[in-house]
Amino acid sequence: MPPNVSSVTLKATDSVSWLAAPRNPKIHLYNAEQVLSWEPSFPGNDTVPVSYRVEYKYTNSEWNNLESSEVKCTQITATECKFTTAGHSEGFPKHFNVSLRVRAELGQSVSEWATVPWFQHFRNATIGPPGNIMVSPGEGSLIVTFSAPFDTRSPSEATFSYYVCYWKKGGTQQARAFCFFVKGPVTSNSILLNNLEPFRVYCLQVQAQLFWTTPRIVNPGSFSDTFCYETTADASAKLQQIILISVGIFLLMLVLTGACFFLVLKYQGLIKYWFHTPPSIPSQLEEYLKDPAQPILEVLDKDSSPKDDIWESVSIISFPEKEEDLEAKHGSSQGTPEADTEQGSW
Repeated sequence: MPPNVSSVTLKATDSVSWLAAPRNPKIHLYNAEQVLSWEPSFPGNDTVPVSYRVEYKYTNSEWNNLESSEVKCTQITATECKFTTAGHSEGFPKHFNVSLRVRAELGQSVSEWATVPWFQHFRNATIGPPGNIMVSPGEGSLIVTFSAPFDTRSPSEATFSYYVCYWKKGGTQQARAFCFFVKGPVTSNSILLNNLEPFRVYCLQVQAQLFWTTPRIVNPGSFSDTFCYETTADASAKLQQIILISVGIFLLMLVLTGACFFLVLKYQGLIKYWFHTPPSIPSQLEEYLKDPAQPILEVLDKDSSPKDDIWESVSIISFPEKEEDLEAKHGSSQGTPEADTEQGSW
């Protein structure tokens, strides 16, 4: 069983030399990265700097000089050797047992070899959180999408599975510490968190686990940063919300109307006093009060424009009566003394 990548011991393999060997060699395995680093044996000389050589071997194989067109780790002055570079080298096969050693060189003098125990990348690498995490709020749900921490190249040898730990924001510390809700494992690059409460903020973390097929080993990764998002409402929740808002507005208007009616009844005298127009005196009396020496009648007649006499014309329209009616009327008036008397008085 290889040791953890953080605990690596120094081991001397060759004969003792006056040149001190590099100190504390460590192999750094994070996701797909493979980097060997060490501390210098002593400060380098500006005129003749100390250089280093790195060698490797697989299980039950001979030591090989680590030099190629992509990775050159012979006669280097740096105190690290990167076996993986973006777009150039994928490093050692991730399912192989690999052993490394490094020594210092100065002219014809060489130091002892400092070695690190063998490692297997799939077994010993530190798995980081998934990358490119995106959260899309839905109707009472959250859709979480992400990418793998690194490309395993061969799905038949190793694959990733994913877990999502989520909880309601503002929950208890115990709920957050023990991932109150867990969804997974899933092998796809998206997870749907459904049956969530609408209009609630949920926080979540995503974890990737590396599953090595042969041998069957699971290497759990670290959790991602915390992401918090609010869910939206489905159709029924939206309708319920609209109804509640409408009822609330109606009740509020009803209460305000009743309050205004009660205040008007209670303080109607005060309201009439506020809105009543104050009494005023005629302008003629105001002029008289300003100068009481004037005769009161002249003051009253002052500024009064003479009015034209108003004539009413009365038109009397008479219609000529028929001759027969006139004779009958005249005859009847002559035959009676009352008619004569009335005619004589008229």
